[in-house]
Amino acid sequence: MREDAVGLEEERLNQINTIDDYQMVHERHRVFPYVFENRNHRKILDISAGVGVVARNILENYETELVTNEMSPKCLKLLKAIGAKTVSFDLDNDKKAYPFSDGHFDAIVSLATIEHLIHIDHFIQEIYRMLNDNGYLYISAPNYSGLPYLLPFLLTGKTFHDPFSEKDKYEFYAHIRYFTYRTLAEFVSSFGFTLDTVYLPLPKESTNFRKIVQRSKIKAGILKGSMWFIYHLSPRWASEPVLCFSKNTSKKKNVRKIIL
Repeated sequence: MREDAVGLEEERLNQINTIDDYQMVHERHRVFPYVFENRNHRKILDISAGVGVVARNILENYETELVTNEMSPKCLKLLKAIGAKTVSFDLDNDKKAYPFSDGHFDAIVSLATIEHLIHIDHFIQEIYRMLNDNGYLYISAPNYSGLPYLLPFLLTGKTFHDPFSEKDKYEFYAHIRYFTYRTLAEFVSSFGFTLDTVYLPLPKESTNFRKIVQRSKIKAGILKGSMWFIYHLSPRWASEPVLCFSKNTSKKKNVRKIIL
């Protein structure tokens, strides 16, 4: 998180007292720790952990030493409440190295974070430095070439996030980078990483999908089937794929695509 965005986060989480109060769960959250597969990560950094949805999944289902980073006081409180080890530093200060030694982690998780940052070169460089030689980065960002973003933009001509909508207000003011699947893959790869696997979470347990299920199970089934078909065509249409990069460039191979 950027230091200047803490106020936005605190306002957004004003009514959240426990992690179970959080009503903005995404499919990217539920796929952890399953996306770790058999890579046996012993030290993991969740680099902008939010209220701790992913951190709790990891702590309850994966044997590892997990460190979570946040700057929001509310997020830090919620993370500590689930037993997560916390550290607080500004991800967007390009004058300071992040407070971990070279090669300290086996894996770093960065979900919906890079789009909030100004100094994204420094961000990826520091992640690369903190990973050991066989380390992995799991990163996601809103894919603005994905159908859930692209179709409304084409049909209405409005920007991706509406500054006058309570639903979109946070994203409009907090997001300052706009990636697509392709640009995120190319950007991270330019710092020495190799794209290993793309994970495509189907609609299943997110807050929005559960609302659709409550309204109409038929519409929910059609949506899930449509996404399954589209994801088989290409990951470029997914709203927020999780990209797994390897630091070990000797492991170059065809990029796997896994639909979850």
